[in-house]
Amino acid sequence: MSTDQPTDYRATLNLPDTPFPMRGDLPKREPGWVKQWEQQGTYQRLRDARVGRPRFVLHDGPPYANGQLHIGHALNKVLKDMIVKARQLAGYDALYVPGWDCHGLPIENQIEKLHGRGLGRDEVQAKSRAYATEQIEQQRADFKRLGVLGAWDQPYRTMDFGNEAGEIRALKRVMERGFVYRGLKPVYWCFDCGSSLAEFEIEYENKSSPTVDVAFLAAEPQKLAAAFGLPALAKDAFAVIWTTTPWTLPANQALNLNPELEYALVDTERGLLLLANALVEKCLARYGLAGTVLATTAGQALEGLEFHHPLAHVHPGYARRSPVYLADYATAEDGTGIVHSAPAYGVEDFNSCIAHGMKHDEILNPVQGNGVYAAELPLFGGQFIWKANPLIVQALQDAGRLMATAKLEHSYPHCWRHKTPVIYRAAAQWFVRMDEGEGVFTVDKAPKTLRQTALAAIDATAFYPENGRARLRDMIANRPDWCISRQRNWGVPLPFFLHKVSGELHPDTLALMDRAAALVAQGGVEAWSRLDPREWLGEAAGDYAKSTDILDVWFDSGSTFFHVLRGSHAGAGRDDGGPEADLYLEGHDQHRGWFHSSLLIACAIEGRAPYRGLLTHGFATDGQGRKMSKSLGNTVVPQSVSEKLGAEIIRLWVASTDYSGDLNIDDKILARVVDAYRRIRNTLRFLLANTSDFDPATDAVPDEQLLEIDRYAIDRAAQLQAEILAHYEVYEFHPVVAKLQVYCSEDLGAFYLDVLKDRLYTTAPKSLARRSAQTALHRITGAMLRWMAPFLSFTAEEAWPIFAPGVSPSIFTQTYTPFAPPDAARLDKWARVREIRDAVNKEIEAVRTAGAVGASLQATVAVGAPADDLALLQSLGEDLKFVFITSAATAAAADALTVAVTPSSAAKCERCWHYRDDVGADPAHPTICGRCTNNLYGAGESRTVA
Repeated sequence: MSTDQPTDYRATLNLPDTPFPMRGDLPKREPGWVKQWEQQGTYQRLRDARVGRPRFVLHDGPPYANGQLHIGHALNKVLKDMIVKARQLAGYDALYVPGWDCHGLPIENQIEKLHGRGLGRDEVQAKSRAYATEQIEQQRADFKRLGVLGAWDQPYRTMDFGNEAGEIRALKRVMERGFVYRGLKPVYWCFDCGSSLAEFEIEYENKSSPTVDVAFLAAEPQKLAAAFGLPALAKDAFAVIWTTTPWTLPANQALNLNPELEYALVDTERGLLLLANALVEKCLARYGLAGTVLATTAGQALEGLEFHHPLAHVHPGYARRSPVYLADYATAEDGTGIVHSAPAYGVEDFNSCIAHGMKHDEILNPVQGNGVYAAELPLFGGQFIWKANPLIVQALQDAGRLMATAKLEHSYPHCWRHKTPVIYRAAAQWFVRMDEGEGVFTVDKAPKTLRQTALAAIDATAFYPENGRARLRDMIANRPDWCISRQRNWGVPLPFFLHKVSGELHPDTLALMDRAAALVAQGGVEAWSRLDPREWLGEAAGDYAKSTDILDVWFDSGSTFFHVLRGSHAGAGRDDGGPEADLYLEGHDQHRGWFHSSLLIACAIEGRAPYRGLLTHGFATDGQGRKMSKSLGNTVVPQSVSEKLGAEIIRLWVASTDYSGDLNIDDKILARVVDAYRRIRNTLRFLLANTSDFDPATDAVPDEQLLEIDRYAIDRAAQLQAEILAHYEVYEFHPVVAKLQVYCSEDLGAFYLDVLKDRLYTTAPKSLARRSAQTALHRITGAMLRWMAPFLSFTAEEAWPIFAPGVSPSIFTQTYTPFAPPDAARLDKWARVREIRDAVNKEIEAVRTAGAVGASLQATVAVGAPADDLALLQSLGEDLKFVFITSAATAAAADALTVAVTPSSAAKCERCWHYRDDVGADPAHPTICGRCTNNLYGAGESRTVA
């Protein structure tokens, strides 16, 4: 061989090469993958790949079709997508049919903002349907951009005619089971909505309210005296009440006292005051009065006594009496021990008055749906109730009936949507009954109450995290009957005909509901609105009024298990007799929302929950844990993050954060996520580059021929995979991301790949030594791509055709890499080798810092070790130096582990950079060592361990 031209030994190395770029360039490239998934019909290919496999159904809690997606939407959809993909890779036929909630008040409000309040019902419905359609298109594009795979070409929408009809059929079934009734009772009422609200549409915020102590003049002083064992009363006597709602006093109809409490008659300069004996001292202090207790008696003795309304002498419209009713909810904890009762505006007041014989048509209800008193109400007609509060306080003051007033900050119910205070207001509404009672048109009465069935269903449901169980249980255990009717335009109708005189339902109601469902299935809810009752009822139509109420929007989404999974998406349902969905997943606020309504409807219809598991996540908050708001300027817009960093970074943020609490996000947090992404990507790139010339079909080395360290690396991957799949089984992702990062940096980067580089680069391309390494790397890469695919979906899909060209168009048609059980003894052995190696590296670093050596290959290491460690190190033979990445390494007996590092005196090989005595031993190759000469021109070196 001629030596005139120096050999370029770098060209003889097996240097890594891959088309997988170091920079992800995610913002530019991700939209292309989204388009590719769509064009290739990737979701359908995933379904085709799982034909006949067990199904996994995550039923989508429909987001509201109103407004641009925010980071909370992104968090929710990405988490769902990760779970579905993880189950798909586990071999399940993992279905995901996205949905949208399309009816209800928020959309009506938008139509009012855009077009004014004067629209007719038909026009509101037409414009609402068009608006929801437009919103869905915008949101769908944003969800796809996040890398979410699903049946985007066939989503479910609650406003689809079939689903609207299905909801009517679900209502009919709930009625047949005996749970639906109509009644006049106080329900939460929002003036901004102009409608009743359900319990789970309420949130509690602080509110400042005026408190008043008000005196009711005794109408029967002689009877009052007798009740206290007195011969007569020397002064006017007054029952004093305390309330935080002065606006309810114009509708007062009774007073409630506790039969078990002791009440006192107190002599003061303002008359004789009837108060709970335990509260006399506090009350007198509040009134600025001195007083003497004349006598006491039990509340039981005061039943039936009557008192004048406090404004009776001011206006004849209030010339009525308030009888004393006995009720346990009057207590001596605060106030006066006497509760004023306005049955139209309080559930307990209503129940007490009805229990004492008051008829529905006797209940005073002067507050209209907009919060304004009816014009005919004396003194305050036409006033908005919150503005009327000070007027009422002043009227009581002027009438001499105000004992005290103050301001109170307290927790008060507010509308979930409008954030404005609500009231209880009596209205004729339709209810789903929680406890025993009769329903309308019961056909096959359920064997248990809805509350009993729902509580049992909660016990049979898996919760992630577990604390969600107690939260939902408490809500179900304490909730009142569910008011399901609303007085709005855009929603699914309660398709009833009510007798104009008796208020009773038409005797053929169930059959008419079937006709209504068929009508709506053909023409949507608009068809019911346009229906002339004469078409169905003939001559009897004049006796009946067609209901204009719509169903609570929570009935829309809560009934989707019934008419979506079994109806419009029957293929997404289950045929094993179990609940329809394996999992419902939403933010923890849905314990009072979708989880809640779905549970009640499913229990009413089927006697069980519609889900096997419930998963809840926290809210997206800023870096300091604060709620995001435009006023604080701390919002993170997912579309902007995708454009700047890539949707993959949003996905990795979701995966790496513990969703059981709130998830903090800001620019600094995203920067850390970007760093984590780069580390994972760089590791993946190294793996792909070093297997680019490896074909597993022809090049794979049988397990029994693999080098020991390669077997260990496969064992370690198998061990990690078992941990990862266990996390995926319970829908945990942040431990997976954490372990994957540690695996990339420590198991691979700092150990295995570090040790492997010499063998990969310097041995013959097709040698057993190199192919053994590549066999392990290929299996590790395939496994790792599958581990990361649920959350780093774009990156995994990008790498997949490079890793496995021509195998399949998507990694998600694959399943997790099968591994044999890891060898525990081998894992323990190499764990100890790594510990010793760390000790060696520490000593090498100390010598390097002192300037005695440069790279670790310049070092010669002598390790002293006790018997067990010595046997372990000696088992590595000549390959010990490759494990330590030094040019020479020896091990000898010692009482304790010792490490001696000295600089090598040998020459450095130009090709492998090892310092060896045989550099130049072959005159034809004077700058390289005998090992490299053998690898290049001979039979190749023999490796057994590393």
